[in-house]
Amino acid sequence: MSIATISRVALDTAVEAADLLRRGIEREDLVISTKSTGTDMVTEMDEASERLIVERLLGARPDDGMLGEEGTDVRGTSGVRWIVDPLDGTTNYLYGHTGCNVSIAAEVDGRLEVGVVVDIIANEVFVGVRGEGVTRNGVPMPQLPAPPDLDGALIATGFGYEPVRRIAQAELLGRIIGQLRDVRRMGAAATDLCSVAAGRVDAYYERGLAAWDHSAGSVIAMACGARVTGLDDPAPSDDFVVAAHPDLHGPLTELLLAHGASSLP
Repeated sequence: MSIATISRVALDTAVEAADLLRRGIEREDLVISTKSTGTDMVTEMDEASERLIVERLLGARPDDGMLGEEGTDVRGTSGVRWIVDPLDGTTNYLYGHTGCNVSIAAEVDGRLEVGVVVDIIANEVFVGVRGEGVTRNGVPMPQLPAPPDLDGALIATGFGYEPVRRIAQAELLGRIIGQLRDVRRMGAAATDLCSVAAGRVDAYYERGLAAWDHSAGSVIAMACGARVTGLDDPAPSDDFVVAAHPDLHGPLTELLLAHGASSLP
């Protein structure tokens, strides 16, 4: 199956899952529980979305592997692995706040090739293919323009669920914010990475993401010309993600390292 076909399967599935989630957003009887901490929310809609995605993707491609936030972990034999967040930004979803999304990435022979992110409330659909660019609602997006200097840059970030980590992340932000234009915190990593691609923010960094948080958004940001790496690694990882235009990426990474980002819990 071609990359174009994989992209179409991912897009159709993500749009269908987003429609499912959109129908559930006003439900008063929504079942809500927590995972790692009292602020790490999961709803029955997260789980229903993942079930739909598994059925659609593995129904179309039964030999593929899949990793999903809500427990799906399938070893495949085709060389393709799907990395899925069925509802990124669950807290946003519960509050009816834009930024909650369905996030589907396709990894082929160990390399991320396709990313699809559908913002449920804003009704924006981002599709990125490595080396081929990005569309937003079907319209091709331009490559990133030259960025501002660091002190004129708008930077997005996020915070983890563990209180100790959140405090340390806030302290790091306090040490660097005076050297930036300003900071935004959306609460959904995939949305932040799409915002880098769209030029809504100049860069994004965060500690402690999972693969399903950053994979699809990373493809989209890279396909628009961003450099997306770890803090001191060539690839984004569950440890750290930094995304920015290549001319801004180095100065931001240096600033983070200089102020202790590598020692965050």
